Amino acid sequence: MIHIAVCDDNIDELSNMVQLINLYRSSRHLNCEYAVFPNGFDLISALERGKQFDIYCLDIIMPGFSGLDVAKEIRTYDKTAPILFFTSSPEFALESYSVKAVNYVLKPISKEKFFFTFDEILEQINVKKKEDAVIVKSNEGIQKILISNLVFVEVIGRKVLYHLMSGKVVECTESFSSVCDNLLKYGCFIKTHRSYIVNMQYVDTINNREVILQTNSSVPIAQGKAREIKQQYLAYQMEDE
Repeated sequence: MIHIAVCDDNIDELSNMVQLINLYRSSRHLNCEYAVFPNGFDLISALERGKQFDIYCLDIIMPGFSGLDVAKEIRTYDKTAPILFFTSSPEFALESYSVKAVNYVLKPISKEKFFFTFDEILEQINVKKKEDAVIVKSNEGIQKILISNLVFVEVIGRKVLYHLMSGKVVECTESFSSVCDNLLKYGCFIKTHRSYIVNMQYVDTINNREVILQTNSSVPIAQGKAREIKQQYLAYQMEDE
């Protein structure tokens, strides 16, 4: 499932983008959902509430909060998701590189132009998803851990332990905060406790004290955080449907 955010203050442009996305989705048999935002404030508010998107389509010239401002805010939540600028003005093309935008498309947006742009972006996303992994320096040397094989991570003292689906535990010495930063960007991880981060793909049961995983392992939930954990897990499941 690909999640797309579209932000434009012009209702006609928003409508046009929605039509193009629907045409593209039907033509390419793409499993995707989109959310439209009439201004940047609404989009950032959605991110603050924990919403995540795979692709951002932004107008640049918007009153109060420009597309470049929105993109800078997006980058505080997501360092890697593709940002596309669709705009009537060519003058901000150079600035778009400062937020690592992947494309700068001038309006009017034709079907051909839109399809070509999205074909390129989705090819990049598919390659990235096939390679989703973290590289760690363990006691055994440099190792590549596939995200799909990682069940949970815990920190004990100065040791960070990566628990894999196979039952193997990879031991490293690194900053747990940097581990969390690296993993949380994938969207399938949740920090249940200051010492634990869990891959929600492997959650079996969540109660008020712990998360039971499909491997029969369990990890604690920080006091007072159970409701938040349950809500985040439900949101994750709904996004994947």
